[in-house]
Amino acid sequence: MLKEFGDNQRSTVISHDPLADGALQLVADEGETLKRSVTAKADQTEQVWVELLRDGLTFDLSGIAPGPCSAIPEIDQRFDLEQSPASARLEPLILAPGQHLTGGEASMPVVKTLMALACDMINHFDDLVAVAWQPARSVIGRRYFESVATAWLDGGAFPALGLTSFRETNDGALQSVGLDFWIGQELRIEPPLSSDKVDATRLGVRIINQLVMIGGLDQSERVTAPDGSRLVMRPSRNGKFVRVSHE
Repeated sequence: MLKEFGDNQRSTVISHDPLADGALQLVADEGETLKRSVTAKADQTEQVWVELLRDGLTFDLSGIAPGPCSAIPEIDQRFDLEQSPASARLEPLILAPGQHLTGGEASMPVVKTLMALACDMINHFDDLVAVAWQPARSVIGRRYFESVATAWLDGGAFPALGLTSFRETNDGALQSVGLDFWIGQELRIEPPLSSDKVDATRLGVRIINQLVMIGGLDQSERVTAPDGSRLVMRPSRNGKFVRVSHE
């Protein structure tokens, strides 16, 4: 029950529910989709949502039955999830910052609270299978998401494999996807440094953690690779990329 979820959380309450007169219950359908069963009548064409208040910030949870199903976002990368959400017959709920946070959706306090709320829901609702993060075009299995997100929120490394992802470009570089949400720049590991995609990904994860901590790069910096070689990070001319290559 959504009400039970709010009652059991120390930091989260249901601050607004348009269908408060109905019986609220989260159940799993045949496709293991999280749904809400409502005894009150509702317009099947209108989005059904509730407002959750956590740590003084409000978030909207939408896509709940009996309203229409939300669309599954485009996914390119899966982490700890065997099937894509579409092939697994899953349906998404959307958890997003409330309207009063417009303009600050990408601020670190808001995003961290959003991640913490998602962890709370995963821990409470067994039918939640994964978390999709649209900026990285990624979907993250529940166990992996809860593990890496909780570690980050407790002061650990930024979960680069999940909250960002990587793709190979036509010229052979390894480029991040979704890092611009966090720092306004994407990372490019240039050839030939990117020739070994496994090693390049490990390097990318390490550098992304550093870039998120400092908030981006506006001048060249030198770093040491895991193998001891010297690398240089340079912002591109338009400032949209951080390029990494051998010194």
